[in-house]
Amino acid sequence: MSQHLTRDEYDALEQVKTTPKSAKPSACIARNAKHLVGIKFLGSKKDGSYVLTEKGSEALFIKNCIAGLRALASDSDTKLDNTVASFLGRKGHIIATAVPGQFEVTPKGHECLADIALNP
Repeated sequence: MSQHLTRDEYDALEQVKTTPKSAKPSACIARNAKHLVGIKFLGSKKDGSYVLTEKGSEALFIKNCIAGLRALASDSDTKLDNTVASFLGRKGHIIATAVPGQFEVTPKGHECLADIALNP
């Protein structure tokens, strides 16, 4: 992902994802919409609402995976979303422990976190 988004822009993407279709966009969405539409993370509709694009969904998913990996590295009792856990497991960043529903970060996962820390 070559775009560096601010926390506010990620919040806007999350809000678009969870806001009902007929609801008016929040101030956060309105503030960030022009940039997010310009980089194709959001699509604008004729009624003034916004829709998350595939690129925007991917950005949110990557952010959630990184946040989940960081949380798991600092606390082994962290509960991960099923899709995030499945993805990180397939990539070899986490492995399941003997306790059902718990995971631990593999050396590859720690290496990935160190790389992210060096290249934010």
